[in-house]
Amino acid sequence: MANHKSALKRIRANETKRLRNRYQHKTTRSYIKKLRDITDKAEATQVYKTVSSMLDRLAKKNIIHKKKASNQKSKLARFVNSLTAA
Repeated sequence: MANHKSALKRIRANETKRLRNRYQHKTTRSYIKKLRDITDKAEATQVYKTVSSMLDRLAKKNIIHKKKASNQKSKLARFVNSLTAA
């Protein structure tokens, strides 16, 4: 167990950040699944913008690697572009 006041505070802060990061990461994954289920191109384009922004935010905060974010955005963009306008 930590012996210093600052170490105790750091433990509390790290736990708070860990939970926040986990929530944001899980939310982004849910949006990606939601995007993959969409068949309408117009709706998919709107959701893609949101997902892309979320992935950029996760990469900026080092929750996920920047290249992983880039790869996911690329795959999702290809998916959205492959949809036919309905």
